[in-house]
Amino acid sequence: MNVCEENLRAVREVTLKVLAAAGVDCETAESARLVASELIGNAVRACGNWAPVVVEVEQDAKGVWVKVHDPNPARLPVRSSTAPDDDQAESGRGLWLLDALAPGWDVTLTPIGKQVRCLLPNS
Repeated sequence: MNVCEENLRAVREVTLKVLAAAGVDCETAESARLVASELIGNAVRACGNWAPVVVEVEQDAKGVWVKVHDPNPARLPVRSSTAPDDDQAESGRGLWLLDALAPGWDVTLTPIGKQVRCLLPNS
């Protein structure tokens, strides 16, 4: 998929539908949707609009995995100085969100870019 606002909405919808069809509870499915949205937004900031991005959402025995692969290995996620409870901030809380919903998320460099992997553990 090439990233743009229209495609982001479609990924959000597909994420919820696929996970619901797989029997994932609504709370976890919604969390996966939020994580996917954040990771795709980060990919847009790293690579620009229309960058080729691969999004994977899958369930296994450990929980739900959300993986986003983009072509820019040089732009790694960096936590901003924005406090997670700063109600005046307009951005900068995305990695705090990942920490809360998918503790232990990681970044892997690949031959064609990087992949950010998040596991939303089973409840």
